[in-house]
Amino acid sequence: MSSVRRVSHEFLKRQGLTTVFGNPGSNELPFLAGLPAGFRYVLGLHEGAVVGMADGYAQATGRPVLVNLHAASGSGNAMGALTNAVSARTPLVIVAGQQVRPAVGPEANLANVDAPALMKPLVGWAAEPACAEDVPRALAQAVFETRLQRRPTYLSVPYDDWAAEAGDNTLAVLDRRVERGAEPSAGQGRRLAELVASARRPALVLGGDIDAAGLFDGAVRLAERLGGPVWAAPSQFRLPFPNRHPLFRGVLPAGIAPVCAALEGHDLVLVLGAPVFRYHEYLPGRYLPEGTRLIQVTEDAAAAARAPMGEALVADPGAVIELLTERLGAPTAPVGPYRPVPEPAAGEAGRLHPEQVFAALRDEQPEDTAYVVESTSTSAAWWRQMDLRRPGSYYFPAAGGLGFGLPGAVGVALAQPDRPVVGVIGDGSANYGITALWTAAQHRVPLTVVLLRNGTYGALRWFGDLLGVPDAPGLDIPGLDFTRIAEGYGVAARQAGDAEELRALLAERPDGPRLIQVDTVLTTPS
Repeated sequence: MSSVRRVSHEFLKRQGLTTVFGNPGSNELPFLAGLPAGFRYVLGLHEGAVVGMADGYAQATGRPVLVNLHAASGSGNAMGALTNAVSARTPLVIVAGQQVRPAVGPEANLANVDAPALMKPLVGWAAEPACAEDVPRALAQAVFETRLQRRPTYLSVPYDDWAAEAGDNTLAVLDRRVERGAEPSAGQGRRLAELVASARRPALVLGGDIDAAGLFDGAVRLAERLGGPVWAAPSQFRLPFPNRHPLFRGVLPAGIAPVCAALEGHDLVLVLGAPVFRYHEYLPGRYLPEGTRLIQVTEDAAAAARAPMGEALVADPGAVIELLTERLGAPTAPVGPYRPVPEPAAGEAGRLHPEQVFAALRDEQPEDTAYVVESTSTSAAWWRQMDLRRPGSYYFPAAGGLGFGLPGAVGVALAQPDRPVVGVIGDGSANYGITALWTAAQHRVPLTVVLLRNGTYGALRWFGDLLGVPDAPGLDIPGLDFTRIAEGYGVAARQAGDAEELRALLAERPDGPRLIQVDTVLTTPS
């Protein structure tokens, strides 16, 4: 008879979850024993970096990935990074080691008492099997739940369970298949098409799910048939539309009143693949202009249920895009050329303006480069200079939690070794996931990290002005040299002294990871 471990490994193999991101503790060793041929273990030096790398990897592949964490302390360390994965609806299957069953009740060291409760505020499903024989079935549920919900799941397993014998019925889990189809009914599709076709001034708002689901090009076709303006939803973590397309108006502001102002004059707003809406700054006002109708299409039933206004259709946005594109027919007029890129602003006092850095990236990196961005104070400069026309070109921490950028870039590069990947990281955020550099060095990941150093938490300074708090302490971070830090982790590093040197460095094509540090002037997110 097979052990629980062998059945579980075989199930994971059949489901394609053979890349494991982890940071092992004592409770995890029995699960990791005897990993079959074909499995790959990617070690991270901190649980936050582990989840960040897995997040980037799963987003780039579009498939669930396995994360192996320690019990209470290890899982707790990962929760900050997990907030980004939850907001991005990233399919992570987290398996955590628990103390042996007799030791949980007495709260022995390294026991996680009521383990599912620790993670339930975040994950879509969390459990600890009632007995060892139920572990393979519970593991299967964790995998299927993450596929169905597009949200991380969490399974705590006492480590003595892995060596237990699996019952005969346990093998039934190996051949299971769970799928989901969510096309709108004929009536729903007809009504939606009529509403869209009859709108005088329709507008599209696209969410990160559009890019995550491979609908980037389909969204362009729909927008060009519709002929109206296109926005990315507030607090965007993926780019769902070419940012210099003549119909694109940028990312909607993350406040109630400014969203209402942006949508003024539109009788219909069609929101595809996004929650309605993920506001940030509290700027109260009307949700929508007078006379504006909003229709949301999303696979995320929870997002549909919690929206404070509008109609919602829980369905596959891809099916809706296909339906509407067919019903609307050919574009009524050509859309015109893509918008040109303006000249970048200049820096001062020996520091580059971030626009100069982004212009260099745009000119020197291949057009299919994937960018993982965690430099929040430079977002306005970023969108002013970049020209992104390919799917999967942009990743950002979905919940705003710092520490995604460096690990996420490593994960994306591991997932797509044949595509250029650049991490654009601020010096404030870099410290939250700095250990990911070690993993990049160990795996010889072909990754370029452009480290923007302005010596302060720039986004916080901007927010301090918004909140009327200009004198908050702890906003400056002088004395950090990331070239020396990177070299200590085994990553080649250089300081770019001016725009010409930066462009020369970016034109190089190394076969492993590298970090380029650039001193920049302080800018604001908008």
